[in-house]
Amino acid sequence: MLTINVAVLLAVIVAWRLRRRTQARSRFDEKMTVLIVLALGIILAPTDIGQGIAALLGQLFNGVSTASQ
Repeated sequence: MLTINVAVLLAVIVAWRLRRRTQARSRFDEKMTVLIVLALGIILAPTDIGQGIAALLGQLFNGVSTASQ
C-alpha cells in the first residue's frame, strides 16, 4: 500500500509551480499558487517542523526589529 504525505505533496507542487516563468502566469494561476501555499502552511503549522520554523522566524524578526531601534 502506498501512502502519500500531503505536506510533501503540496511542497512538491509549490516548488513545481514556482519554477515556471512569471510572465506565463495568469491571475488565476497566481491565486491558485497562493491557496496551495496557504494550505501547506496550515498543514505544517501544528507539526514540530512548523513550530521550529515559526520560532526561527520569530527570533529573526525580533533580532531585526531590535537592531533597527
